Amino acid sequence: MSTALGTELRPALPRDQWNTTEMGRFLEKIENTYGVHFENYDQAWAWSVANLDDFWQQIWDHFEIISHAPHTAVLGSRTMPGAQWFPGARINFAEHIHRALVEHADVPILINRSQTTGSSEWTGQQLLDEIAALRTGLIAQGIGEGDRVVGYLPNIPQTVALYFATASLGAIWCSVPPEMGPQSVLDRIEQLDPSLIVAIDGYKWGAKSISRADELDRIRAALPAMKAVVLPYLDAECEIPAGALSYAEFTKNTAPMEFVPVAFEYPLVILFSSGTTGKPKAIVHCHGGLLLEHYKDISLQFDITDRDRTFWYSTTGWMVWTLSVSSLLVGAAMVLMDGDPGWPALDGEWSQWAVLAETKSTYLTTGSAYLAVCAHSGLTPGKTWDLSRLREIQCSGSPLAADVAGWVYAEVGPDLMLAPASGGTDICSGFVCGSPLSPVNAGEMAVRPLGAAVYSWGPDGQEVSGEPGELVCVAPLPSMPAFFWGDENFDRYTASYFDTWPGIWRHGDWLIHTERNTWAITGRSDATLNRGGVRLGTAEFYAILDPRPELKDSLVLHFEDPDGGMGVLALLAVANGELDKEATEKALKTFIRTELSPRHVPDVIIWVPSVPRTATGKRLEIPLKRLVQGINTGNTIDRGVLVHPEDLDGIVAALKAVLA
Repeated sequence: MSTALGTELRPALPRDQWNTTEMGRFLEKIENTYGVHFENYDQAWAWSVANLDDFWQQIWDHFEIISHAPHTAVLGSRTMPGAQWFPGARINFAEHIHRALVEHADVPILINRSQTTGSSEWTGQQLLDEIAALRTGLIAQGIGEGDRVVGYLPNIPQTVALYFATASLGAIWCSVPPEMGPQSVLDRIEQLDPSLIVAIDGYKWGAKSISRADELDRIRAALPAMKAVVLPYLDAECEIPAGALSYAEFTKNTAPMEFVPVAFEYPLVILFSSGTTGKPKAIVHCHGGLLLEHYKDISLQFDITDRDRTFWYSTTGWMVWTLSVSSLLVGAAMVLMDGDPGWPALDGEWSQWAVLAETKSTYLTTGSAYLAVCAHSGLTPGKTWDLSRLREIQCSGSPLAADVAGWVYAEVGPDLMLAPASGGTDICSGFVCGSPLSPVNAGEMAVRPLGAAVYSWGPDGQEVSGEPGELVCVAPLPSMPAFFWGDENFDRYTASYFDTWPGIWRHGDWLIHTERNTWAITGRSDATLNRGGVRLGTAEFYAILDPRPELKDSLVLHFEDPDGGMGVLALLAVANGELDKEATEKALKTFIRTELSPRHVPDVIIWVPSVPRTATGKRLEIPLKRLVQGINTGNTIDRGVLVHPEDLDGIVAALKAVLA
C-alpha cells in the first residue's frame, strides 16, 4: 500500500446535493432563517461558531427538545469553565430516548452479538420494557435523584437499559467494564460513594471464560454500604453472593415510565480519564450537554437516521460507548458486540467485518488501530464478506495512517465515507471529525464540528498551520464537563484544561492545520498515555507498582505509532536487589493485567539503574519522552535537577534501541 498523505480519496459532496444529507437539510434551514448562504462546509462552520446562540437554538428547535420549563437564554454566561447553557430549562435525557423507542417499538432496535450471552435481538418495545423494570428495581432499592449507580457490565442490552433507567430517575450513571481489575474499578468508583452496583458474574473473551466473582467480592468489601445486583451469565446456576440481589429478582416488577425533569447542567453520567497525578479524573457530563451534542453528532456529523443499523465496537468503559447508545435518539438500530474480534482469527466469525456483514449494518465505528492491523495483515474485507450495505466507517483512538485509509477504499469499499475523528472523554464528542459534505483525504481529519471553535495554537497563543500546535477550543461547548466529582473549587478542572491560557480550553493534543484545510493529530502534549483512544494515567501504574517489593522504582512512557497502531508502552523498572528478570517481567505483566486491564500491560520492560527524578521526587516522564524523540520544546531534561544524572544517557539509549 502506498497512499500518499493528503491524497483525496473521496470528493466533497456537490452543493446541489446537500439536501440528500441530514446536515445539508439542517444548514438549508439556517440559510432560509437567517438569510445567509454557504458554498461549502467551512463557511457553515464559521457561521456556527460566530453565532453560537443562534446555532444551538437551531439545534434545540430542530431536534424538538422536550423541556418542562422554558429557558431564558441560550448562553447565560460564556465563561470557561462554568458556561451556563439554557438556564431555566428542565429536561431529561432518557425521555428523548423513550420518545424514539416508542416510535420504533415494533422493529429490532438492539442486535446483540455476545461471546458471553450469545445472540439476541430486542425490539424497541422490549428495550422499553427492560428500562421500565430496571427503573422499578432501582426505586425499590431506594435509588433516586443524585444517587450514583455503577454498571460493571459488558456491552449487552441490559447495560444500555440500565443506563437509561438510571437517567430517568435523575440518578447518575457510571460504567466500568468487567475486564478492569478491582484496583482500577475502585480507583474510579470509590470517589463517587455509589449507592448500587449491577455486575456480571463473568464474561467470555474468545475461548476464555473469565470469572468476576472474586473481583466483585473485593470491590464490595471496599464499599460495604454499596448495594449489589448480580447478573449471572457464565454460570446461570451460580449462587448469588450474600447480601446481593439477583438480576431476575431486581427486575421482576414494573411500573409506568416517568421522568424526573432536571436542569440542563444536572449530572447524567460520570466518565473517567486519567491524569498524570492522583486518581482518574471523574468527569461529570450533564443531561443537556450530551443531549444537544449527541443529537448534533449522530444526526448531522455522522448522517445517521432511523434507516441505519449502526455497529460501534467499544468497551463500556470508553466514551465511544456513551456516544454510541445515543444513536437511539434518532431511532437507529444498534449492533452490540461483546467479545474478542480477533477470535478465532482476525478473519474469523467474530471479526468485526463478519459481524458487520451478518447483521447487515450500514455504519461502523471502530478503532484506527484495528483498521491498521487488518490492513497490515492483508485482509480483503470487501471480497471476503458482503459489505454492500456499509456506507460509512468512523474511526478514532489513534491517528489513521494514510496507507490504512487507502486500504479502506481499496479493500473495504470504494464509495464509503471514511471519517477519522478525535475528541475525548473530556467532552464525550469530537474536536475534529468527518462531514458528509466534505472531502476525505488520506491520513487526515476533514473538519471541525459545527459549533466547535477549535484551533491550533503556538506557544504565543496565535494560530499556526503546517506544524504541530496545541489543540484549543476558544468558545464553550455544551458537552464540556459540568465539573469533576469531588473537585468543589474547580481546581483540578481548571488545571486540566485552562492552565496555559485562562479561559481557553487546551486539550493536550498536538494538532496540525494542513495546507488542504484538513486536520491531523500527532500525539499527546501532556503526560497522559493514549492507548487506542483510552487514556491511561501514569498514576494508575504507580499506585500498584510502587508497593511491589521487587521494584525499587518505575516509570511509564508511551510512544505513539505514526501508522495508527497502539504504539509502544514502555515500563522502566529498577530492581530491588538481585532477581530473575525474565520471571519478574512475566509476573509484572500478569499483575498489571489483573489489577488494571489488558490495555495497561506494557509492551516492553526495560531494566535501568534509576529513573529520572528531581530531588523532590518528581518523575520526569514527558521530558524524558521528548529527549528520546529528539523534540526540542524547551522542556528537555536539565541534568542539574536529576538525582542520578549519570544514568540518563544509558536510559535514553535503551529506549531508542527499543523504538528503532
